[in-house]
Amino acid sequence: MSPSPTDAEAPEPTAAERVCSLLGATSSVVIRACGEYHELDTPVSVHGSRLRLSAPLDAPLTLAVTREQDGLAVVLDLTDIAPVAVRDRVRGRLTLAGRLHLAHLADDGLSVHLRLHVAHAVLSTPYGTTALTGADISLARPDPLARYEAGLLTHLADDHPDALAVLTRLLDPALLTGRPDVRPLALDRYGLVLRLDHPHGHRDVRLVFPEPAADADEFGHRVHQLLTAAHRTLPAHRA
Repeated sequence: MSPSPTDAEAPEPTAAERVCSLLGATSSVVIRACGEYHELDTPVSVHGSRLRLSAPLDAPLTLAVTREQDGLAVVLDLTDIAPVAVRDRVRGRLTLAGRLHLAHLADDGLSVHLRLHVAHAVLSTPYGTTALTGADISLARPDPLARYEAGLLTHLADDHPDALAVLTRLLDPALLTGRPDVRPLALDRYGLVLRLDHPHGHRDVRLVFPEPAADADEFGHRVHQLLTAAHRTLPAHRA
């Protein structure tokens, strides 16, 4: 039998790539500044070690930034929530520190564009914590599937539960003891992560694609390749 696609040395995005992916896929952030919390409904774009975001013209955060010529010291908080309903949906937490500057007035005249110069960041996941510098982030790129992840995972969970059942044939049968509930937890260009949810806890297992996926269309092809391999495997015994 060929090696399982859940090898311990399975490729996965770096911490810096995860940070870029998380920032690029979000639509809201929390900024801590001057002892206060500011919630912003804004997309974030990453440009090297600088982030671009927007805030209402009359927001307290905007007023605070305009008073600081050298930039306002801030901390950005972002939580990575699994798009599919599972136990413990928090996949990670990002804390990013830097100085926030006023860029320019937006075309609508009601908001401003802000520029955040990243000094350092900390990414915490259930598997560990990684500290990064602005230089680390500037060298990384977001995963090409990051913007599509939520839609692809919910589609897989809601419309193709039968496919998930077939994919479990690629797992070590011992992982399926007790008939865990299987849900898609995450995906990236390298593979798909399944959450095996037992009454007493859960375990996450990565299925590695034969080749990295370059876009959402290729993701579909890669999943089809995994399904083809699974169909060739005897169904795992689930005690």
